[in-house]
Parts: sequence; structure tokens; C-alpha cells
Amino acid sequence: MHIFKNLRRSTLLRSGVAALALAAVSAGSAQAATTLVETGSSLLYPLFNIWVPDFTAANPGIQVTTTSTGSGAGIAQSMKGLVQIGASDAYLSDSIVAKNPNMLSIPLAISAQSVNYNLPGMAGKHLRLSGPVLADIYMGKITMWNDPKIKAINPGVALPAHVIIPIHRVDGSGDTFIFSQYLDKSTPAWHAALGYGTTISWPAVQGGLGANGNPGMVSASASNPYSIAYIGVSFKAQIDKAGLGTAELKNADGKYVLPTIATVNAAASSLATDTPTDERISLIFAKGPEAYPIINYEYAIINASQPDATTAKAIQTFLTWALTTGNDPKYVSQVNFLPLPPAVVELSKSQIARIQ
Repeated sequence: MHIFKNLRRSTLLRSGVAALALAAVSAGSAQAATTLVETGSSLLYPLFNIWVPDFTAANPGIQVTTTSTGSGAGIAQSMKGLVQIGASDAYLSDSIVAKNPNMLSIPLAISAQSVNYNLPGMAGKHLRLSGPVLADIYMGKITMWNDPKIKAINPGVALPAHVIIPIHRVDGSGDTFIFSQYLDKSTPAWHAALGYGTTISWPAVQGGLGANGNPGMVSASASNPYSIAYIGVSFKAQIDKAGLGTAELKNADGKYVLPTIATVNAAASSLATDTPTDERISLIFAKGPEAYPIINYEYAIINASQPDATTAKAIQTFLTWALTTGNDPKYVSQVNFLPLPPAVVELSKSQIARIQ
């Protein structure tokens, strides 16, 4: 009888030790998981949120957290080493790269930007707008919707005699970067006075409003009839839900086109072979009659010199997954993005290989 008791006690003891050992191994595995922090572009944010669950399911040892803070914050925090991935609609400027040669601008996908308006009575009509007209609106030179310059490119459209409410981003924004590039490249007066960047010294326009992020732009435009705004296409569902109109924009060939998969693809295809090895390039005003004029690469801003090999490897794993599995249309089409052309994917992979 004592023998059976001793055997049972011994068995329970071994089981307990085994359980403790398994728990220790599990705890060690949990502690070994590498966390990557991404922040920045509100335009890229929805795509990261689609990517992350599937990526972490395939790579349980790497956890990725995402926040939407604007491209300016993404660039700044990546440069300071506060996050591992800065998401940005804007590539790094020449001056930043000159002072920070280890910082990389790595395209992950192709996006576009729409110009939207809240015009009562338009009944779903698409207004035609151009860079010079938009520049005049945001500089306060065109203040009324029925201004002759707007009427001239929209024959037969009954435009209201109402003040225009231009809405702009107040945070450091890649959307501001590409929108201001469109104005800069099309309008000498804008180029001379304001240029382009993630932040702009917006002229004081009566009735003009500022908003944070793409969600703020949609909300501000929806809440203010007769407003106009620039919004990333990953927010198309919210734009449509808010009942905002979308403009046909004048492209490099003088045609007015909407932001669609076909027109964005036409623009991207014409510029893929022009992309340099560091991939910092403006895609504004691609040539071609069907090319939409405001498209861009969506960038991961990365420091090539990471504090340790484990973090560097985790970043490489995530970015490579994003360029391959994550560039499948089943992911990018959910936010109205397009996959990168194969040649650009190879350029991005070459940059990823620099991360150490």
C-alpha cells in the first residue's frame, strides 16, 4: 500500500516538474517575441491593419503594433529611433538623406489621392478641377463656387453662388506632400510662394478649415457644405458614405480623369521604369491620356542601422512579406491601392537587404 502511495507521489511530482518546465518554456517563447512599432501615414494605416493579422499568424514570433499619426510623425519618430517603421506617403527629402544617409524610403504599394467636395444639389456629378484652379482656391484667389474659372471647365453645370470652404491638413502629412506637389508642378505662382512638403504655410483664406488625418478631412468636409478637401483613396468607403463628390482632375495630357484602378495603373505603369535605386521619386503628373495625376508610392521609412540583429531580421521579414504576400490584390484592393510593379518590388528588396 505504501509502495503505491510512493509511486503516485513520485508520478505527481514528475508531472508537476514537467508542467513547470513547459510553462517556463512557454514563458520564454512569449518573451522572445520581437515587437515592431509602426506609426505614421493615415492613408497607409488601413492597409497595415489588414496586413498585420495575417502576418502575425504566419510569423507568431513577431508582433506588429500600428498607429495613425500622420506621415510627418512617422518620419520623425523613425529617424529618432522611437519606432521601427515610419509609414509615409512622402519620400525623404534630399536634405534629410544628406544628414541621415542610413535612412531608407522603401515603397510598399501604390496609392492615389482624390479631391472631394460637399456641394448640395450636385446629385453625384463629377466636377472638373485643375491644379491652377485648386491652387487659386487654396491661395484665396478663387473664393466662390461659380467663379468664371471653375465655370469655364464645367460647361452646363449649375454652380452655386456660395463661398468655397477649403480644408487642409494641420498635421505633418504625406497627403499634403503629394497634393502640394500637384499644385507646385502645375502652378508657377504656387511654386514661387509655397512649394511643397509635408507641412505648408497655408495662406489665410476666409472660411478655411484645418483637420487632422484623413478621418478628420472626411468628417470636416461632411460637416461643412460647400467645402473642398484632399483625401487619400484608402478612405473611399468613408468618402462615399459621407456623400462627398469626387473631382475629375486635369492630367499632364490635358485630360480630366477620376481616380480609378485603370487610371492609377496607367500612371504607375508609365513611371515604374523611371524609379531610381533609392526609390525616392514623385509620381505626380505621369504621362498618358488615361493617367491619374496624383498617385504615389506608399513608403516605409526605415533606419538601415538597427540596434540589434534580431530587430533588423524582424523588420526584413515583415517588409518582405508586405512586398510579396501583402501585395496580393486581395489585400491592397481593399483600400483601393495597387500592387507595386515587379521591377519596383526588386528595388525595394534590395533596400531591405541593407537593414542590419
